[in-house]
Parts: sequence; structure tokens; C-alpha cells
Amino acid sequence: MKLLTALVLGLSTVFMAAHVSAPASVNIPESQVRWEASKVTGTHWGYVPLKNANLDYSGGKITGGSFEMDMVNLTVEDLTDAKSKGNLTGHLKSDDFFSVAKFNSSTFTITEAKTSNRKDYTITGNLTIKGITQKISFPATVTVAGKKLTASGKITFDRTKFDIKYRSGSYFEDLADKMIYDEVKLDVKLVATI
Repeated sequence: MKLLTALVLGLSTVFMAAHVSAPASVNIPESQVRWEASKVTGTHWGYVPLKNANLDYSGGKITGGSFEMDMVNLTVEDLTDAKSKGNLTGHLKSDDFFSVAKFNSSTFTITEAKTSNRKDYTITGNLTIKGITQKISFPATVTVAGKKLTASGKITFDRTKFDIKYRSGSYFEDLADKMIYDEVKLDVKLVATI
């Protein structure tokens, strides 16, 4: 009887372990977040460095995770003139946009990861910018090669929902070619070891 009990307990432990999400180690230098925003007269883009990130991976699927972006060190990459680049970078960090002196990080936390084939996902979670949290969903793809997992997602969010209303056509009239569109895009790539 003792042997049977031990066997049942052992199998239960193995079964439970197989269904508990395990953290996958995210390689920060290989991972990146690219931002893109447009106005009437063109588009700007750059990068937001990652402070940290984690992915929960179980049963061959992503089950959760989060990442934190370093708003203080965001960059502008489309401009080559040093003065223009510096001016735009400073403006993005100001209270007109991301208020990085008060809010030095932005985060995303996965609350649900749906997939039917373990490759194509619909990710839902909480995006927090300037201390304001909004629920968003976006498409993502996951590829696995050996022990290396690469998760790529395209997040699009409405900046005005995070109190970023500078030159928004939704709040100000007669902006003409000075209008900045409300949509901001983030291309996120997380590379992890599983």
C-alpha cells in the first residue's frame, strides 16, 4: 500500500510540474522594442530599451510574462541631424508626451495568451504608460529553434488613452499639417532560452 501511495504521489507531482508555467530566461541584449509614430508630414521611429522581461512557457506554449521599458533612454533613429534628433528626443521625454522625469518605466503584463497552433497567438494584457493602465490585445508569433524561443508582437495603442494629447486631432481643431496621429506602434521581439 505504501508503495502504491508513493507511486501515485510521484506521478501526481510529475503531472503537476508539467502543467506549471516555468519562467523562460529572456536575453535582454537580443530583445528589442521599436516604436513608430506618424504625423501629417511624416513618420518618426526609434527604440525603447528593455529594463527586464520574462516569459512563462509550459506545455510548448507561452502562458504569461511581462516586460518593462526604460523610457528615460528611448531613442530617435530616423533623424540624422544631431540637433533635430536631440530636440525630438527631449520633446518625447517631456510632459507633452511621456513625462519620463515622473514615469521612468512603462510595462506590459500578459493576462491571456491564446493559440491554436503554438505559433500564432492573440496576446491580451495590461499596458501601463504614465501610471495609466489599459487592456489591449495584439497578434504575436512564436518560433522555437532548439532551446531558443523568439516571440514577436505588434502592439498598436491610442496614446490619448494614456494622457498623451499633444497635437491630437481628437482634442484640438485646426492643427492642419501640425497634427500628430493618435496611434503609436510598438514592434516587440523577446528572445528567450527555454
